[in-house]
Amino acid sequence: MVSQTQSRPRPSDSKDMIPKPLLLAMLALVLATLAVVSFAVLTGRAHVGVPQSAAIVAERSIILKGGGAQAVQVLSTDGKLLMDLPHGGFITVIQNGMERARLTAGVDKLKPLRIVEYANGRLAAQDDYTGWSAELGAFGSDNRAAFERLMSQL
Repeated sequence: MVSQTQSRPRPSDSKDMIPKPLLLAMLALVLATLAVVSFAVLTGRAHVGVPQSAAIVAERSIILKGGGAQAVQVLSTDGKLLMDLPHGGFITVIQNGMERARLTAGVDKLKPLRIVEYANGRLAAQDDYTGWSAELGAFGSDNRAAFERLMSQL
């Protein structure tokens, strides 16, 4: 039995260290990223992945009111309840994103949000009060369909 005055040998700290080759690989990744971005900026390369502008085909203003982790209420701009969704799914996700942007900007979370359909097929949620927006087609066809159904019911 080991007495209390005797100490056990301490395990080596080298097992807790990040291996040097891994650190060098992470540094190489950072430097390569910096080189690619610098090249793109210096040569004036056009932005890719930016949504193309188009004419607005349809537009609806709604108020999304959160009701916990999953629930969301969809209200008209005059406050009339249009839909009460206990499991709002993707609509709740958009409401949470918008609410976070408004909290950060100090904007009332119950101001209207615009759902905009463009001539080129894009569908976007746009918050005119904070500049926040979400391309609804970027999250998959099922999620886009939730807002298409919402637009058709308004």
